[in-house]
Amino acid sequence: MSREILFLVEKCSHCVSYYDIDSGERLHTIELPQFPHEVAFDSKNKFAYLGHYGVETSGHIGSGGHTIMVIDVEKREHVRTIDVAPYNRLHGMQMDNQDRLYALSEDKAVLLSFDSPETAEAPDRGVQTGGLKCHLFALSKDGEFAYSMNLLSHTVTKIKPHDPLFAPVAVSPGKKPEGYCLINNDSQLVVTNRISNTISLIDTASMDVIKTVPSRNDATRIYQFRDDRLLITNYGNNNLSVVDPATLEELHCIEMGSRPIALSYHPTKNYAFISQDDNQVAVLNLDSLEIERRIQTQLEPDVSRVVVGK
Repeated sequence: MSREILFLVEKCSHCVSYYDIDSGERLHTIELPQFPHEVAFDSKNKFAYLGHYGVETSGHIGSGGHTIMVIDVEKREHVRTIDVAPYNRLHGMQMDNQDRLYALSEDKAVLLSFDSPETAEAPDRGVQTGGLKCHLFALSKDGEFAYSMNLLSHTVTKIKPHDPLFAPVAVSPGKKPEGYCLINNDSQLVVTNRISNTISLIDTASMDVIKTVPSRNDATRIYQFRDDRLLITNYGNNNLSVVDPATLEELHCIEMGSRPIALSYHPTKNYAFISQDDNQVAVLNLDSLEIERRIQTQLEPDVSRVVVGK
């Protein structure tokens, strides 16, 4: 009999774990190199691709890791590793609607891409981002455009992962842009500026800033739900903002009790799973906007995904 399981990266326990969503029981753990971080899944949830960031946070020094770890989601096994040295501190990881994989080297400011990641031994191409300390990136659904969040140059740069002749186009929406969310069929990009404590809306065609509004303290990540609402994690306030994407106006604020780190949505039900730095995942009802329960985890739960298992 199948059951719903939360696939969860536990960054400071250096592993991936599987949790039964109903009971909260930890069912299985896959040990990994130190400080795995972002993860991308193929369209069938068959394989997960984890970047080996290799240091705890963007504020920690060190060369970090230079491999992508391939997890067979159903078998619960680390089945393969792709070494992409010298491209290191791999952080942002995404897949497009053709199941092509993209991995961002924060240190080398290069976005790598893999046409057939299930069998790839090396990247098929790489393009420079045009920024410094490139931490995360937004990706258009077709993979033709990417938007790099550059923490040190305080820029967002538009690049074409499959066109090495395209010159990056930069905009500076505020200090330390990190969170991102493409909306309105990829025509607009919402960005959080952590040091400026602002949220900006960027037109992706022109790369002009359309609007900037104040945010709560240290707004970090942005996630859009199926009904278009944006959920924004606020590190500095230990809370979560529910935001209207049209106006960027805050509709609700949900107190979390500790820092919300990352968030994922249930694929069919109105629930969000919010990883927190007190080693818990909060289960948020998106109809009532109330925390219904919490799942106890290992050290620093991070990126998650609902998968089906036994």
